[in-house]
Amino acid sequence: MHPMIIIGSGMAGYTLAREFRKLNAEQELVMICADDAVNYAKPTLSNALVGNKAPEQIGLGDAAKMSAQLNMRIETHTWVKSIDAEKHELILERDGQESTQQYSKLILAVGANPIRLAIAGDASDAIHVVNSLIDYRAFRESLAQKANKRVVILGAGLIGCEFANDLQNTGHDVTVIDLAPQPLGRLLPNHVAEAFKQNLEETGIQFVLGTTVEKVSKHSDASYEVTLANGQHLFADVVLSAIGLQPNIAVAKEAGIQTSRGVMTNTLLETNLADVYALGDCAEVNGTLLPYVMPLMQQARALAKTLAGQTTTVHYPAMPVAVKTPAAPLTVLPAPIDVEVNWETEELDDGMIAKALDAENTLRGFVLLGPTAGKQRLTLTKLVPDLIPAQV
Repeated sequence: MHPMIIIGSGMAGYTLAREFRKLNAEQELVMICADDAVNYAKPTLSNALVGNKAPEQIGLGDAAKMSAQLNMRIETHTWVKSIDAEKHELILERDGQESTQQYSKLILAVGANPIRLAIAGDASDAIHVVNSLIDYRAFRESLAQKANKRVVILGAGLIGCEFANDLQNTGHDVTVIDLAPQPLGRLLPNHVAEAFKQNLEETGIQFVLGTTVEKVSKHSDASYEVTLANGQHLFADVVLSAIGLQPNIAVAKEAGIQTSRGVMTNTLLETNLADVYALGDCAEVNGTLLPYVMPLMQQARALAKTLAGQTTTVHYPAMPVAVKTPAAPLTVLPAPIDVEVNWETEELDDGMIAKALDAENTLRGFVLLGPTAGKQRLTLTKLVPDLIPAQV
């Protein structure tokens, strides 16, 4: 029998391997990844400075340790060039050499890639993105080399705001730029976004909204000049792009696997091709793309059971997201995008509770800003219907 193969060594790939090994210790398991396969939790990157964690302290285990722990062969620095689903075969490339690998089941845990804006200027290639521990190491090296501490962040979404908070709390001078008129534009109603922004501004973070970066140029003393579309000029020692992620669908698409925003699966996490599954940031389950930790855990547990012979659909209960911005503690449960909601807000001394109610007055999502509001998380979560119900 051919091995079961996981493509990708991120949280999704490792969590699935761990869950599968609880159920089946013997089945041959192979992980293929383009990097060094160090196991780490990606969410820890955006608050590692405050936690005083150096990049080398973030890894939980290298490929050798993980291979032994999970009884799994790990092929590092290996690219999947193509998938032949009919033959159940992969074409791999390593060190310029091609090889083939047969599989019995194939799991795509290929994650998402940072969206890169086309930015002019002779320093556009100096813009950092942080989507891996390797990226993060390079970012921290840049920070350490600069005498000044001015950081410009492109993108006021979840990751941009978390990094801004982490950098500002560790003595950096942070400016966040976004084309949207507010931070966390896709997650928060306007009035909550405004209060969230004010809380972050009180720590010294500056926001420049409603505009975008046109050019990043080299300036004297190893700094950069950032030119905005509104005519403003900013000076930075390090520039970080955090404008979002796009599921990595290229290899899947080429193989004839159905894709939309992500790799499309049903609630068994099956793609349209036999014995090919997807999970994690690349997976669009029943039309829903949720690139967060809790959905990933739900997927891994369900898929591990299915792969071990107990067919199990994924269950999505209401899964709030905690935003790591201690200056403005925030918990968000986004309402489904296809549901029209009205917002009902309760003001508190240290924040607010905003509830998203549908036409039937059912709670479909919420935003909790501040420490007191945060205590309502469990109570409110129980009131929100499942996104994908459990199958009995």
